[in-house]
Amino acid sequence: MRSARLFRLPGESNRPPSRNASDKRAGNVHYRTARSSSRPHRGREATARQRRDAGTGAEGCGQALYTGVSPRRRQAKAIDADRRCRGQLRARSREQSRPERRHAAGMEAGMEAGGPRRRLVHLDLKGAPPRASYLAEVRRRGHPGPPAPRPGPTHPLSPPGPAGAAAAPRPGRHRAAAGVRGHLPLRGAAGAAAGPARLQFVLKHREFAHLREVKAFPNALNPHKEESRALVKAMIDQVMALHEDLKWFHIGCDEVYYLGEGEESKQWLQQQDNTPEKLWLSHIKAVATCVASSYPSVTPIVWDDMLRGIGEETLAESGVPQLVQPMIWDYAADLDVEGKVQLIEKYRRCGFSKVWFASAFKGATGVNQSLTLIGHHLKNHLQWLKVASNSPADVLEGIALTGWQRYDHFSVLCELLPVAIPSVAVCLQALKNGGYSEKIKENVEKLLGMSNLETDTFMSTSLGTFPGSNILTLVTQVSFYLKSSVDELLERNRYVTGWFSPYHRKRKIIHPIIMHHFQPDAVSLLSKWNAVVQDLQAAMEQVFHECTVEEWMEENVHPSLQKLQQVVCSEVCPPIPPPQVLPQHTAVDLFTSLLDFFQSLNEKKTLVLNPALISFRSGN
Repeated sequence: MRSARLFRLPGESNRPPSRNASDKRAGNVHYRTARSSSRPHRGREATARQRRDAGTGAEGCGQALYTGVSPRRRQAKAIDADRRCRGQLRARSREQSRPERRHAAGMEAGMEAGGPRRRLVHLDLKGAPPRASYLAEVRRRGHPGPPAPRPGPTHPLSPPGPAGAAAAPRPGRHRAAAGVRGHLPLRGAAGAAAGPARLQFVLKHREFAHLREVKAFPNALNPHKEESRALVKAMIDQVMALHEDLKWFHIGCDEVYYLGEGEESKQWLQQQDNTPEKLWLSHIKAVATCVASSYPSVTPIVWDDMLRGIGEETLAESGVPQLVQPMIWDYAADLDVEGKVQLIEKYRRCGFSKVWFASAFKGATGVNQSLTLIGHHLKNHLQWLKVASNSPADVLEGIALTGWQRYDHFSVLCELLPVAIPSVAVCLQALKNGGYSEKIKENVEKLLGMSNLETDTFMSTSLGTFPGSNILTLVTQVSFYLKSSVDELLERNRYVTGWFSPYHRKRKIIHPIIMHHFQPDAVSLLSKWNAVVQDLQAAMEQVFHECTVEEWMEENVHPSLQKLQQVVCSEVCPPIPPPQVLPQHTAVDLFTSLLDFFQSLNEKKTLVLNPALISFRSGN
């Protein structure tokens, strides 16, 4: 029996291919498309479109014009081409179904349509803690969402009492954090709280300096002292006292560069099989065990950077993977997706059941950065979405959007929280929707009350209505124009550089007429900036405490304003008096004395005087 062709071209009828006289004579068959069909079947259209989408054109699916072959050969070719096409379609179907299956699994295991289901916004309070009223306003307006505050030094630690017990907190110690709690449901659905601030916060104080790993550096804790563990427990207990129903607690433990450099650690490392990695793991295990014993329902989280270089066997045998969840942090715009996927696989092999991601919406592009480059942070989050889509869905617990305020306890302030509100809004929407599009951008602009939100530059051409938007506007003016306008006047004005140098000002040798060439401009510029700074200071005082406002002004405003003030307030030296004319009799007496001197020289044959001078004297 003759085999039938398994597919038809779009619009082709059910009739077999036609033959004309010439075809019969030559033995050639043309597979034609019925162009006369005005309403092709939808199923045929879909089938052809699928073949086309599968990357198989007419040639790939055996739909070419076959000429010069026998009917049996032609039929065999058609069947073979059809099988190839169907195989390609099945492969494409399987490939397309994988993300869907992964997505379905992700919905059941911590993932949703856009990305990680748990998204925590981290507030770094060790630098510039906002007032509780501002945080409440941010939450009321919906910018950006449920935060996970990091207590830091907002409520100073009470030193451990006798026998390692934590002393009772003094009245007022926890006032700021309690105020935040009064406005924000910190336990919330997220159920997470970042742990105590970096141990620099404690070890920089004199009463805790003896617990340092290296005496001169307040960076790392000495893990060998029992008092060190008591200190850590006291910090944990004081933070937990402010939070109820927590599920996770971040115990930090990142960038411990000086661990193993202390004298006690060096002695410990001299013992057989001891390594710095094992020392770190033993301390983490002790802290995690402390959390588990005191708060059984709480899972500790640790930063993962110290874990990355530890061998899998050492890590698996330490028992740490059964106690903590690592938080993988990377704030780069071009983070290595494949490297992160491999790192997650390593952690799974070592026994970690879940991992967290940590991105950044501010505080990661410069230690003294004053404005947030949204595009950098958006790219960082888009990269994390790629990591999530290429990782097992059941391993991801969530992501923390970090917003650092200082690089450490000894650095200057970086971007203030109100300045970064647009950034956190963009990043959250990108995570929620699984990407960033023009439609999402419009939604963010509507949320922020901005008509145009720039992500690739620091400048946005429109004002916003979100809490603290006036601070962003004024900080942008100061950052872009204050220093540049003052430098333009003082460093590129020829009258200033030529006649008003520091040397001139110090010695007060300034020509009065020179001042008229630049002092009016300096007065006008100072008046303008004083008005801007007053507005900024008033706006900042509504959001921050006085110490934060003072620090930011001293770092970012005062250096340029003081230069202007020196120009405006410089004292000009009094004019040099004209030379005085001596009285006539004084001049004659002086001239007579000179003649006597010269005449004495003439008498000694050492000088010949002009007779006219002698006659002048004789005639007086």
